[in-house]
Amino acid sequence: MSHPRGPLSQLRRGHEELVLGLLRKHGPLSRGELGKLCRLSRTTLYDILAELMSTGAVVSSTQQDDTPRGRGRPAETLTLNPDAGQAIGIDFARRALHVAAVNLAHEIVGAASEPHDADLPWEQRVELAERLIGSLSAGDLRLGALSAIGVGVVGPVGGPDSREDDDAPHPAQVLLRERFGVPVLLDNNARLAALGEAIWGAAAGGQDVLYLRLSHGVGGGLVIAGSLHRGAYGLSGEFGHIMVDPQGPPCSCGGSGCLETVASIRAVLDAYRAAGGRADDVPGLIKAVKAGDATALGLLEGVGTNIGGVLAALCNAIGPSVIVVGGELAEIGAALFQPIERTLHDRVMPISRHRITMRPATLGEAAGALGGIALVLHESPLLSRYPAGPDLAQEDPMNHPRPMTERSEVIHEHSPLVMRPAKEGS
Repeated sequence: MSHPRGPLSQLRRGHEELVLGLLRKHGPLSRGELGKLCRLSRTTLYDILAELMSTGAVVSSTQQDDTPRGRGRPAETLTLNPDAGQAIGIDFARRALHVAAVNLAHEIVGAASEPHDADLPWEQRVELAERLIGSLSAGDLRLGALSAIGVGVVGPVGGPDSREDDDAPHPAQVLLRERFGVPVLLDNNARLAALGEAIWGAAAGGQDVLYLRLSHGVGGGLVIAGSLHRGAYGLSGEFGHIMVDPQGPPCSCGGSGCLETVASIRAVLDAYRAAGGRADDVPGLIKAVKAGDATALGLLEGVGTNIGGVLAALCNAIGPSVIVVGGELAEIGAALFQPIERTLHDRVMPISRHRITMRPATLGEAAGALGGIALVLHESPLLSRYPAGPDLAQEDPMNHPRPMTERSEVIHEHSPLVMRPAKEGS
């Protein structure tokens, strides 16, 4: 399905995705049923179907049932071929790598994660990604009809609307494009995790969502009026760099006393050990909490108060209906959530107190990778205002087709993105 670029190519791509979306939503359909649903001309529809069938994205079958039919051949139905292609999402977190894959029918093929050192070179991170992806597909990766990879990385991602000198593609994009030969769509991994939670996770169906990720870094994302919000120059969601202590320690952003300096994994563990506690990682801290360690509980009271204050200020400014808190530190549970909720209740406007729901994230480590897949498929209404990309390497010397972000807006009306586990044996 490689076509020359340009308006006609984009229109055709939109028609292809319209047909694929209808088959995802309704299951097997005849040509006549497809024609009524898509409202394309007979000539256009048959041309699109011929292309999709030639690539193996769509297959035909003869309907076998006891329904009385007139003379002639049995009715032929068309359906998606789940084995025709896969979409890949990758989350390059600070100290771990997470991957997920779905097939053409939007069934989850699988997800995998593996920790690594924070200073692991990009070449080795991409090699690790390739190995994990191979483990999901038993070594038989088929990007096929989907032809793109969605990637989340740490830190601001400006994209095509940024005024900064960021024309150079990210190392992850360069290496992945060389390795897999397909376009690579890239965004901030916490923002993609917010997208994943808003589509399939704790905030599914929410129109105004605030997502906070408490991990080795602190960040998040926003869904505003039913759309993923990137902000001017793609720099929204940097909640970890909101100041909570003017006299606090320096932060990696260049400021001081930011939320990340008190609420990241390293900051919390360092503070706990400085107070006399013993824990090498988050599970160790959770064990101390469960044992009723007063030092751990007192520390988390202060951390939760700082987080709750930031969330209250954001709520007063933005007005979300749902707050989702994820990341490894969220696994601590009530010892952290209770002071967050108490501070949020005390500092948010009284009119909002009973209108905001705070929930723990539900997608776990796969959230950012699943958000990357959503970015590739670009069919959720949450992405209706999202720019085409950002694929920072606009010129593709390998002449691969553009990603699924170049498509007709009508796709949003017909094919909401639905994820489900792959059928056994598929």
